Amino acid sequence: MSAPSESAIRSALARVQDPEIRKPITELGMVKSIDIADTGDVDIAIYLTVSGCPMRTEIHDRVQAAAADVPGVGTVTVTLDVMNDEQRTELRTKLRGDSTEPVIPFAQPGSLTRVFAVASGKGGVGKSSVTVNLAASLAARGLSVGVLDADIYGHSIPRMLGTDAKPTQVDRMILPPISHEVKLISIAQFTTGNVPVVWRGPMLHRALQQFLADVFWGDLDILLLDLPPGTGDIAISVAQLIPTAEILVVTTPQQAAAEVAERAGAIALQTRQRVAGVIENMSWLELPDGTRMDIFGEGGGAIVADRLTKSIGADVPLLGQVPLDPTVREGGDAGMPIVLSKPDSAAAQALSAIADKLAVRQRGLAGMSLGIDTTRHLR
Repeated sequence: MSAPSESAIRSALARVQDPEIRKPITELGMVKSIDIADTGDVDIAIYLTVSGCPMRTEIHDRVQAAAADVPGVGTVTVTLDVMNDEQRTELRTKLRGDSTEPVIPFAQPGSLTRVFAVASGKGGVGKSSVTVNLAASLAARGLSVGVLDADIYGHSIPRMLGTDAKPTQVDRMILPPISHEVKLISIAQFTTGNVPVVWRGPMLHRALQQFLADVFWGDLDILLLDLPPGTGDIAISVAQLIPTAEILVVTTPQQAAAEVAERAGAIALQTRQRVAGVIENMSWLELPDGTRMDIFGEGGGAIVADRLTKSIGADVPLLGQVPLDPTVREGGDAGMPIVLSKPDSAAAQALSAIADKLAVRQRGLAGMSLGIDTTRHLR
């Protein structure tokens, strides 16, 4: 068999994607050279984006395997090099454009990414657990999903998605780690150990802006923002930076929690955002005999949805009720969302059903405040 052509090798390498950027290495300028001997042995030199790239072994193995599959190829040798500053700048420009100012892609008029800000009135209602399980469930459907841990003080997303990987910085662009096919960014990835973050409002706003603008999210279908409890600085900043973001309100059945959750959703009246719906978490505990125990009462989610519908003047549905299940907590501690580890459980099925509703939700003006004072026209 004759030696393979360079075009055949290059075609094979076009099927190799950079693990972080998720684009073919041939499009990213990562193929430095291809040398083919008469015997069919192939030497391939690959540019890594940065020195000490955490994915160097994976890239090496993928390139080697792809080239070895080409008919006529003998021994494949892969050598790794590193891009220089000029090449990294060219890569960033290719991916993000040549704008010198940071641009939030999700705030642009042509953005097709659906952004959901997961909010709660108080802590302890399972907002982060809901966020990671929705993200993992949506990603399992083949959607491109990202999670931004906007809870700067109480960050927990990296642990709950099972990764301690650090982002890679290429020029002025940050490549987020990927876990369970979900891209994620969190302040936890930039701090050492369990050091607390002690910031005031302006710094919180700046951090959120950088996470949205400097991170290369790629062509996301859905971005989930795990907000801190309440209606403070971050909630206001989200409304300013991404006006089209929709709010998902998480509550428990408890009446006191529902009242506080209603305030978190009612912020839409001031920010003119759309409330996508309400999720009731820890709705009941299923006992071995098949009966249910309403540990935190009942009806809180329906109450919040009904009151928000009336106050906002647009339909705010109760998207689902998630039963209390210890394995949800166990999955969060282990970094394995229950929708992946135990998809047949009642909690996983409830979360997957909510993800189904978000996956098919169409963008439009329905339920969105247009900022028109109707009372002036009715006088």
